[in-house]
Amino acid sequence: MRAITSHHRATSHVNRPRSVAAFLAAIVIAFLAVLAPAGPAQAAQAAPDSGKPWLGAVLEWGEDTAAGFSDRLGATPAVFGHDITLPFRDSERNDIDGFLQQAAAKGAHALLTVKPSVPLDQLGTAEAEAFAQQVHTLTSGFKGQLLIRFAPDMNTSWVGWGQQPAEYRQAFQEVSRAFKKYDGGRAAMVWAPYLGKDYPFDRSRNAPQPGSEGFALLDTNGDGAWTGGDNAYAPYYPGDDAVDWVGLAAYHDDTAGGAAVNTLPRAGELEEMLTASGSENFYATYSEGRRKPFLLQTAAFYSPSTGGAPEAGIKTGWWDQVVGTATSPEFARTAAVVWDERTSTRDTGVASISWLLTGNPDIAKAAGDRLKASPMVTGPVTDQAPTGTYVRANTLSGPAAWTVAAAMVILLVALWQVPRRINAATAWSYQDPSTRDSRVDLLRGMAIVFVVVNHLGMASLFQLLTQEAVGFVSGAELFVLFSGLVVGMVYGPKAKEDFGRVVDLTSRRAGKLYLTALAVLIGVFLLSLLPFFHAEALTTFVDQGTGGAGHNGAGRTYDLYAGMSSLFQFPVPPQVLPAIVLLQFGPWQFNVMGLYVVLLLVSPLILAALNRGKAVWMLAATLAVYAVGAVTRFRVLPSQFEDSFPLLVWQVLFVLGLVAGYHRRAVVAWLSRHTWVVVACTAAAFALAFLSWGNPYLANNYDVRMALMPDGVYRAMYDALFGRTYLAPGRLLNVMVLVVAAYAFLSAYWKPVQRALGWFLIPLGRATLYVFIMHVLLIAVVANIPALQQQSIFLNTAAYAVVLGLLWVMVRTRFLFRIIPT
Repeated sequence: MRAITSHHRATSHVNRPRSVAAFLAAIVIAFLAVLAPAGPAQAAQAAPDSGKPWLGAVLEWGEDTAAGFSDRLGATPAVFGHDITLPFRDSERNDIDGFLQQAAAKGAHALLTVKPSVPLDQLGTAEAEAFAQQVHTLTSGFKGQLLIRFAPDMNTSWVGWGQQPAEYRQAFQEVSRAFKKYDGGRAAMVWAPYLGKDYPFDRSRNAPQPGSEGFALLDTNGDGAWTGGDNAYAPYYPGDDAVDWVGLAAYHDDTAGGAAVNTLPRAGELEEMLTASGSENFYATYSEGRRKPFLLQTAAFYSPSTGGAPEAGIKTGWWDQVVGTATSPEFARTAAVVWDERTSTRDTGVASISWLLTGNPDIAKAAGDRLKASPMVTGPVTDQAPTGTYVRANTLSGPAAWTVAAAMVILLVALWQVPRRINAATAWSYQDPSTRDSRVDLLRGMAIVFVVVNHLGMASLFQLLTQEAVGFVSGAELFVLFSGLVVGMVYGPKAKEDFGRVVDLTSRRAGKLYLTALAVLIGVFLLSLLPFFHAEALTTFVDQGTGGAGHNGAGRTYDLYAGMSSLFQFPVPPQVLPAIVLLQFGPWQFNVMGLYVVLLLVSPLILAALNRGKAVWMLAATLAVYAVGAVTRFRVLPSQFEDSFPLLVWQVLFVLGLVAGYHRRAVVAWLSRHTWVVVACTAAAFALAFLSWGNPYLANNYDVRMALMPDGVYRAMYDALFGRTYLAPGRLLNVMVLVVAAYAFLSAYWKPVQRALGWFLIPLGRATLYVFIMHVLLIAVVANIPALQQQSIFLNTAAYAVVLGLLWVMVRTRFLFRIIPT
């Protein structure tokens, strides 16, 4: 690691001595500085020397540490970045404190990316000053430079503050004035738009309408239209007096139209981005022309589940361009290069995009070697705080983690021995006179609770039990599997007696569910038109890189109803109505319904094969289709559900469930005779559950994580074996062994489980479709309660209890059962 070896020369102007006294004082100070012994690092500076930019990194702070990244790269960043909300939330305090401790321990500067959680026009002087005071208090003991990156990507459509130039400039100026007032100029304001190559992107709903004053700001060429020919950056520039640094988010990212594409960087790609993307030369206009230090935030797209160029070629190729360009004389004002060391996830927390530079040891070594051969500045760059190595308080490793593993083994043995050793325990076994299998209903109830909790998306204690806490399994897999199981149980006997009636019943039910999906799609759209109702939780999808616009970190959102407003045009564009019919719009929380409709329509064909004794052939066929879908990533339909639940892949869970439901009695009898299979499945389920607790993709600040292997190794294993979107083999195996183990557990311990949880879960399990439909409405309601947007763990936990309790009451009272499918 290398520290800065020379003092900074200001890039904007030099104050010359105006008197002999001042001149002599300067000589004395310089003489004393030469004589003074060198310390471990120098104090914070406004910007580094020309041609020697700081190395920076933005990490997934819930799962990574400054020390961990530095060890993997073999060099310490001079800048670490973290997100902060405006208005500031008390729930963030521990996160920010931990971040500053880690940055201080490494002698690094701090980059705070400010993300407004309220409309820009609500950020006035009072709000800006309150925020600046809070940040000043939080950072009062921090010795490094503060960089305040306010509301980045303001020229895009996927952030709530995007494409509102007048409001954005006003808010930026307010925040800038507030920091100058309360922080004494220690904080540097960074203006950081997104690369304008595809500007104006998809139009934001909040963008000014034609004919307004705001629209005139966007129409920079005055032709009456807002197109790619207009300046992508100029409308949003707050002014030289408010801006200290300029930045640009520029990633190697060839995703287009939502497709994940792994490609090697083109020669000169980054230089072209900085000088020729969009209608403006960003670097020449805003850094060189305005004499501002330049901050580049970057990373390289790689999807572990997509073919194409290898990760090593992509990451090392892009890193070479980044280092070479940032340190070249043509870009001498580059003051910092910040790598976005994060992964992008879908709603269930599965890594779909890896932007990591250090996730693979070989790539990390190559990047570290390239860095050492360059003039880029690594840390420490300011005095290091004597805080030692930062470790998350709720991370268990070494003996503590293996003690938990030993406890799980003891529990596993006890679960099998108690019913055998204690006579009274025999009364606990499953006995239910009803024609239904209540064990299946209870498991379905558990699955739908998992779905509701994860879709509401609030940080709460419920996540400790539902977010891949019982293995590499989410509510979605269980929901689809049990849907097939119920179809096999319910329609299997009928298919043997009257196959035509089964075709009629399944077709009618599929039609009813399809109409329900259309009603939800249209209903949510109409709700979103109400000016007083916030429907963003349903109409947008928060995605850190899996959407059509690529990556830019947490907070990016995609409009799931983009283009549907053209229904009010005349004539209606011809592509809109087919898109509605094919369910290409709609809430992401509901899109699995499209998958269920298609699978229900084809279920009679599967039942016909099973009637003919072709179960083995059916299983072989479904696994073959699964393998083809997983390898080719072929998309059968343009429907929205194919983004998260590819039909060729996810059918395997439905069909496996249907076959098991059709032959349920035979399967249960076979397992009863071959108890070693049940024992093996239970042991595997316990082992996978223990392994899943080490998942760095899902780590947060309030759960317990087992750190038994390096994060890079874990991520590689997870992406290869447990990926969710295309149901990697390990995940599929985990679902199956978990269901077998859970069913066996309920068979042996039915009475105590029924008394503890059955009263709640069984009613929900018998009306899972009803609960699934109604939970969409409750998501919208929760999103309109301001108190629940403050990320209070205990308040959110209470809110979850209320929501789940309300759903239970609605089921018990059969509320709207005549209208809504159950």
